[in-house]
Amino acid sequence: MTTGTGRGEIEETELSELIELLRALIRIRSVNPPGDEILAARYLEQVLTDGGLRPTVVEPFPGRGSIVARVHGDGTGGDPLLLLSHLDVVPAEPGGWTHDPFGGDLVDGYVWGRGAIDMKSMVAMEVQVMRRLARAAQEAGRNPAEDPIPGLRRDVIFCSSADEEAGGWHGADWLVNEHPDWLRAAGALNEAGGIATIYGGVRFYPIQVAEKGFVVYKIRVKGRWGHGSIPTPDNAAVLAAQIVMRLAEPGPARLTESIAVSLARAIPHLTARAARAIQGLMAGANGPTAPEPGAIEATLRDLCDPVLARTVSAIIHDTVSVGIVAAGVKYNVIPGTAYIEIDCRTLPGTDEPAMREELRRRIGEELWARMDIECEQVGPSVSAPLDGPLYPLLEQVLRDHDAAAVPLPFLAPFATDAKHLARIGVPTYGFSPLKTGRDDGLLALMHGDDERVSVEALRFGLPVLWDAVSRFCA
Repeated sequence: MTTGTGRGEIEETELSELIELLRALIRIRSVNPPGDEILAARYLEQVLTDGGLRPTVVEPFPGRGSIVARVHGDGTGGDPLLLLSHLDVVPAEPGGWTHDPFGGDLVDGYVWGRGAIDMKSMVAMEVQVMRRLARAAQEAGRNPAEDPIPGLRRDVIFCSSADEEAGGWHGADWLVNEHPDWLRAAGALNEAGGIATIYGGVRFYPIQVAEKGFVVYKIRVKGRWGHGSIPTPDNAAVLAAQIVMRLAEPGPARLTESIAVSLARAIPHLTARAARAIQGLMAGANGPTAPEPGAIEATLRDLCDPVLARTVSAIIHDTVSVGIVAAGVKYNVIPGTAYIEIDCRTLPGTDEPAMREELRRRIGEELWARMDIECEQVGPSVSAPLDGPLYPLLEQVLRDHDAAAVPLPFLAPFATDAKHLARIGVPTYGFSPLKTGRDDGLLALMHGDDERVSVEALRFGLPVLWDAVSRFCA
């Protein structure tokens, strides 16, 4: 790889270094729960220290480690750029895998394992950017831990945190509360964006500029205990089943600003049939003549593969997913109490009281009277500006590296640590660039069996990330 600014080129030796770093991270079982991210943090501490940097590792809760490192610019370019990532991964049951989910196998041109996409590949690319900056300082006879990096006008901060997969309370939340100055920046690059999605032969690159909020509720359904030999309409399990069925109803569609912009920019690249369908959806979604939810779902199923259809549906609706249903103590005892726990994901503009009212509408007054509902967790939606200095640069970098790229702003249906950074005013963009093939199916692999990332995707991604960093900071 070159050490100056501008378009980066990756050499085979550095690609091999990146791949081995990713494989090593996958082998570290930082599964949340319980986390054990301290193992990955200590490993990266040694990697960065060997590269001449002076990282800081914190463990505010047993086993929950996060790492922060910084390289310096000359101070003339403004506030730093933050490279954000997380060290934890979700569990993986090996029975559904072709390869050991924690083996880090390199087979058939792919690195296999839990975290290959979400998000240890981004961790590895960010660390490579930091090592490359450190090497540039060393080649100029400077100390990368203290001296300005040649050509760098802003500081670059690397932070990989604990607990993102469970809300970030033991990672980014703690860092923002206890050490906000470690993370304050002009902007941050995070997961879930810049990954190619092929539709209709076109390579779209969604860049996350916003993410949905979340509200977690626990519902207690009130029935009447009785003998199983005499069925009763007061069976709390039956009432809970009725509530669950009504919660599965899709609510009204609504296009947020980022999705409206994204669809409008995508239309010129779609087939005539798909363009007409999307224009019809846009015309009605926010107006008095909005199509029925079922019609919207049918249109998406007709236009997209199942995974993409579900994703698009999720980013134009406030969604409700039932996670836990529990009732009963014995087969021949009619349960008098049942419990339902639900995960609601809210679009920008939907707050907790509005979500509660939507639940009441879906459930209906008769069933609503048979239950108590308690809000257990709330996280706000967040968004970053499209017209700021960082977003247009990210689009341009993608176009420069892939002439066929169609970058689009994107609203993520899930939560990231961007929520915590928003409290200290750091706009965060999902930009973990990977150029994927037609059959890679990354949306289905995130948190799924046989999670993997191709060597070619990494070959593309590191130079793109480097260019984004160097252009913004140089």
